[in-house]
Formats: sequence, C-alpha cells, structure tokens
Amino acid sequence: MRRDTFLKSLAALAATGSLPLSAQASANLKMMIPANPGGGWDGTGRALGKALQESGVASAVTFENKGGAGGAIGLAQFFNASKGDGSAMMVMGAVMLGAIIRNKPPVSVTQVTPLARLTTEYNVFVLPANSPYKSMAEVVAQMKKDPGSIKWGGGSAGSTEHIAIAMIARDAGIDPTKINYVPFRGGGEAVAAIIGGNVTVGGSGYSEFQTYIDSGKMKAIAMTAGARVKGIAVPTLKEQGINVEIGNWRGVYGAAGITDAQKKALVDMITKATKTKAWAEALEKNNWTPAFLAGKAFEDFVDNDFASLRATMVKSGLV
Repeated sequence: MRRDTFLKSLAALAATGSLPLSAQASANLKMMIPANPGGGWDGTGRALGKALQESGVASAVTFENKGGAGGAIGLAQFFNASKGDGSAMMVMGAVMLGAIIRNKPPVSVTQVTPLARLTTEYNVFVLPANSPYKSMAEVVAQMKKDPGSIKWGGGSAGSTEHIAIAMIARDAGIDPTKINYVPFRGGGEAVAAIIGGNVTVGGSGYSEFQTYIDSGKMKAIAMTAGARVKGIAVPTLKEQGINVEIGNWRGVYGAAGITDAQKKALVDMITKATKTKAWAEALEKNNWTPAFLAGKAFEDFVDNDFASLRATMVKSGLV
C-alpha cells in the first residue's frame, strides 16, 4: 500500500472512531460523572482526568456532571449518547450497583463496558459541630427510642452509607424500614445539609468530609471499616460494639458497543494514568486506597459484588 493511501486510511479510521486510541499520539477524552459536583465520583473522575493528561495519553479531558437516582440518570444518558465511542468513559462504583438493585432503572451498568476498578474507601459518619450527640452509641440509643427522630443524610437510596445505616439499625434490633433517610444528589448538597443542621447524622466517603472534619465544622463519630484506617483517627463501628463493616469502591466504565481494541486502549490509558504523580497525590490527599483491577477480573468482581450487595440489602430490608 502506498504511504499516502495508508495515511488516508488512518485518517478515515480516526474520523469514524475505529482507530484504537493507542495508535494516536494523545486523545480528547470525555468523562461522564453521574453525580452532582463535590462528591466522591466527581473527585475521582477529575483526578483521573488530570492523571490521564499528565501521563500524556490524553491531550484534553472534558467532564459532564449528571446527578440523580444513584447515578442511574447519568448512566442512561451515557448509554444512549456514547454508543461505540472509544473516547468516552464514566465513573461509577458500589453506590450505582446499590441504586440499580433498589430502583431497577431501565438502563443497567451491565449494558456498558467495564474497564477498571480504581480505589476503595470506607464511609464515615459525622455530626454537625453543634450536635447534642457525642457518639454513635448516643445516636443509636435515641434511634431505639424513636427511629424517625434521627434524620440520616447521605447519597442516593441504595448507596453504601444507606446500606450501612440499615445494617446499623438491624444490628441494634431496630426495623430498618423505619429509618429516616434523606438522599442527596451530590456531596455538595449533603455537606450543606449537615453543616446547616438539617440532618442529624451525615454519611459519605471520608474524602468528601475531610476538610470539614479537619476544620471542626463536622464531628466524625464512626467509620465503616473493619479496623482503624491508617492516618484517620476515627473509631470503627465495630470498636463501638456495632457489628457492621462495608466498603465503597469506585471504578470506570466505557461506552456500550465499543470494540475489543478500543476497550484495550482505554484500559491501557487508565493503567498508565494510575502510575502518575498526579494520581499518587490524589490517593494520598483523599485517603483513597488503591484497588486497581482491570479487564475480566474487574468484570467478575462487579458480578460478585452485585450478588453480595443484593443479599445484604435484602437482609437489611432495603429491597
């Protein structure tokens, strides 16, 4: 094949999106964040975008936030608008699985392409600075007296903090269906509600509340980890006699209908990004635990986590 003919063929492939991203010097990528600004998915997506650019595989990354229904609204938009697009990615995680199990939306994560798990993080429960409560034990004692008097705030229905709260209630002998849970569309809304005293207790990933905990605007009373998290001086639920442990992982998916070559190119790009200084700094800053898992291993992990979460939610009265 003549060189000019070959170059024209490459140009045609690139124009149609058929050229593997690995064959391009760098790419213009799109990142769907199925949550409002200020939350864990938002932070994860933007940190990954920065790392993709620092690694040299992306010349630019554009972001779109579309919150609601535990990520299901953003997922549906991503599915419908990005079919076959090898430059599109979406942040997701355990919260999305819980929301899908609980709400049964028309579009499921099984309809898009699994790429990689990135991190894991445990939830923290916090009180407003002026709360009359001092510990999780006091909160649970009041909930035993009147379940509705404790207003819990967190992510969408079916989020890991929502599941954790139902598990706390069940462990304390309280009907989980009677908990008073207020879901928020993003971390920014939850922060405002907690600091403003509009909820009794707030729950989310530690990174989302860290600034406010450090500044004294929130009082951290419990973590959902099995043991103390290094660098975080907050007792676990288990330390306080509450037999509850649940983690929150985050990952990234590609569009529906992409080719194996496009999928491999995206996984290679994400792998390279996770080895950058920018990504290492994001892990340290947010107290994220690296939990990289790609390809078939990640796909199998999601399938197993779906089954495990469903069993936990059924047992806790959320399904």
